[in-house]
Amino acid sequence: MLATRGAHVTGVEPTDAMFACNQEKERALQQGIHCIQADLTRMPDVGSGYNAVICSMMLPAIPDWKPAMRACVQALRPGGLFLFSVNHPAFEQLLATWRKHGEYRLRRYLEEYEIPLTRATDFHRPISAYLNELAALGCRLREIAEPGLEPGIARETADTEPGIESYVHLPNFLIVAAEHP
Repeated sequence: MLATRGAHVTGVEPTDAMFACNQEKERALQQGIHCIQADLTRMPDVGSGYNAVICSMMLPAIPDWKPAMRACVQALRPGGLFLFSVNHPAFEQLLATWRKHGEYRLRRYLEEYEIPLTRATDFHRPISAYLNELAALGCRLREIAEPGLEPGIARETADTEPGIESYVHLPNFLIVAAEHP
């Protein structure tokens, strides 16, 4: 999306399969996207001149996530924007819990733990873990968003997605924008 709007985009992907998929897609679309095969926790030097770094839904999938966040921030120019999204830590597994109980229930929030998923594992961390790490990296918080699902979309899909109304009442995502010092 960013490349189609004129942005110079560099992607980082650690896995062979996804890196190959990204390369194939770039060959087909020719958008000028440069992809680096690397692990964010052991990122090679990519410079520090990026206007923005976007880390969408990646941090919860990384066991040792702090070096990954540090690499993202270090790649920014002064005043650059670091934007990341995660499943909202207070409402993880919202849909399954809502379907089972008709409401959301949570037993553990403050500790960090693994969340086994079908294809991989995510890691729960409280919001304070992410925000405190931003502060430790010297970033200034610009904005936090906790979007909910539009009620009309929930009504349209209620027959095929029981419990979808939970996303109208509680946020599924947490989106954070911070500025590099």
